[in-house]
This record gives sequence, structure tokens and C-alpha cells, in this order.
Amino acid sequence: MKCYAREAVAVVLALLSLTMPAAVFAGEPLELLKATTESVFVLLKDPQLKTAARKQERLERLKAIINPIFDYEEVARRTLAAHWRSRTVAEQAEFTSLFRAFLEKIYSDRIDLYAGERVVFAKETVDQEYAEVESKLVNRKNEESPVIYRLKRRDGKWKVYDAVVENISIVNNYRAQFQRVISKSSYEELKRMLREKAG
Repeated sequence: MKCYAREAVAVVLALLSLTMPAAVFAGEPLELLKATTESVFVLLKDPQLKTAARKQERLERLKAIINPIFDYEEVARRTLAAHWRSRTVAEQAEFTSLFRAFLEKIYSDRIDLYAGERVVFAKETVDQEYAEVESKLVNRKNEESPVIYRLKRRDGKWKVYDAVVENISIVNNYRAQFQRVISKSSYEELKRMLREKAG
């Protein structure tokens, strides 16, 4: 389950660019993302939180920010695809929890990759319960990587369920990897691998 450096940074920023309650800009995905990105960068740049002694505190603060607004169930459902429908409700909940732990481990491991990148937002497209927000990830050399955030409105609140980094959907990427594991081995093997990688 590969995650290359640039993609990893973009994933981290996609997950970490949400820091305020959705109710502040309910129904306005672009404004939500624009308003929250600066806040998270302040957190990432805080020198007091960059010490090894406070890394766990930093991660816990980020998890507390991300988890209420990131739609882990939607991500899990989309990555498992057809195999999701064949699982029981209890199995779906188990997989969602396992996949959430896996994603948390990814951004926990890669949080220190942040090196002054910034996000420039463009337009949003809203279609009923779904929205896309176009942006660019800009590094210190002014090199740009396009990132599209995908959101879904759940219980009146917008939540992120995917990020398309340089035309590669994070959801589609994991779906392809998961399908290969299940096809070559089994669903149980996929769960075992996720548990192992989640630590």
C-alpha cells in the first residue's frame, strides 16, 4: 500500500486543512476550507508543538479536529466498493474503525513532512448533497500540485470523503489496492494488513 512523499503531504494537508466546526459555514464548502486552512497551518508551524516530547499532544489535537469532520464511513464504503455491500452492519462498522485507524497512522507518520506548503483555493461546484473544491498545493519553490477536495453533506454538515491529488483520487487508489488484496487472498487478509499497518 504505497503512499509517495508528495502524495503523502497532500493527503496530510487534505486531512488537516479542516479545523473549525462545519456549522460555521454550513452549506459553503469553499468558505469552510478557506477559513480553516490558515488555522491548521498555524498549528503545524507552532515551534512549541514540534518538539518530540509534544508530538503525541500535537497528534491528539489534530485527531480531535479532523475526526468530527472527516467522513470515515463514506471513505470506507467507497474503498471497499462491492465488498462493502456483502458485509454485515457489524462488519461494516469494524472495517470503518480499522480503516480510520489506518488513515490516522498515515497522517501521524507523515505530519513532519510539512515544509511550508500552502494551499490556494479556486472554485467550488455544488450538486445537491455533493461538492468539489478546486485548489493548488504550492511548495516553497512555487511548484504547484492540483488538489480537488470532495465533500458530502451528512446531517446538514459538509464532510470531506476524498482528495484528488494530481488527478489521482485517494479513494480510487486505495480501492484498487484493496481489490487486489481481496482478489489474490481474502477480505480477512485485507483486515490483517490494515491492522498491521495501523500499528
